Amino acid sequence: KQWYQRRVAITAGGGPVIIASPDGGVDIEEVAEKTPERVFKIPVDIFEGISDEAAVDLAHKLEFEGDAIPQAAREIKKLYELFIGVDATQVEVNPFGLTDENEVVCFDAKMNFDDNAQFRQKDIFEMEDTSETDPRELEAAKHDLNYIAMEGNIACLVNGAGLAMATMDIIQLHGGSPANFLDVGGSVQESQVEKAFNLLTRDPAVKAIFVNIFGGIVDCKVIATGIINACNKTGLELPLVVRLKGSNMEAARKLLGESGLDMKAYDEFDDAAGAVVKFVN
Repeated sequence: KQWYQRRVAITAGGGPVIIASPDGGVDIEEVAEKTPERVFKIPVDIFEGISDEAAVDLAHKLEFEGDAIPQAAREIKKLYELFIGVDATQVEVNPFGLTDENEVVCFDAKMNFDDNAQFRQKDIFEMEDTSETDPRELEAAKHDLNYIAMEGNIACLVNGAGLAMATMDIIQLHGGSPANFLDVGGSVQESQVEKAFNLLTRDPAVKAIFVNIFGGIVDCKVIATGIINACNKTGLELPLVVRLKGSNMEAARKLLGESGLDMKAYDEFDDAAGAVVKFVN
């Protein structure tokens, strides 16, 4: 017999949750859709962990019987300890099964790990197979940049994942198509801006670049200096649209205005997005 177990790190309460079903060895999404009552969700207090009583109760819900119940409860607790011990964001076991000898076994599993815990889990991250990862994503990671290639032709350089998503959305709203997700983060330096531009300009599909920065933590002047240095070094010939708002934006705009770069600067998000789409269309 086969069961399904999954531990994920995000809940409404801010802690781990165990998702489990007595219907294992199949697509759990299908089980959740057709028989949601067969899927159990158990929030776990991150400070207390999972108690013996909770583990036994879950074993009963998973329909283990007899001597298999304490075995299953032990495995449930060990899986949770593993989840916490390796800084996992997900431990998915499918199937969580019972052998002919009445032994509870995790037959197959998938695990994801928190990138922020790399300094603690060096042995695990050293096992990562990057052979199928886009080389640009690997290069970006070396410079603390978050880069994901996409299929459009408008390159985006943005700070913050939320603004990056909004930028891609508004480009599409205007009829354009983003070429990438590139988040330079909140502590970006001039050298990182230059590296980001190098990544963007090496993509042959890119027909224009949109820089959209909200300077809360980020200093707009740092971004502006990085843009100027990158453009001068690469001899940028692509259309460039820049929107800088927030910290030091006046100084940043002055730098860009005096740089002699062929670029368009905008104050409003919507105007800037519309302009960059017009360039490629």
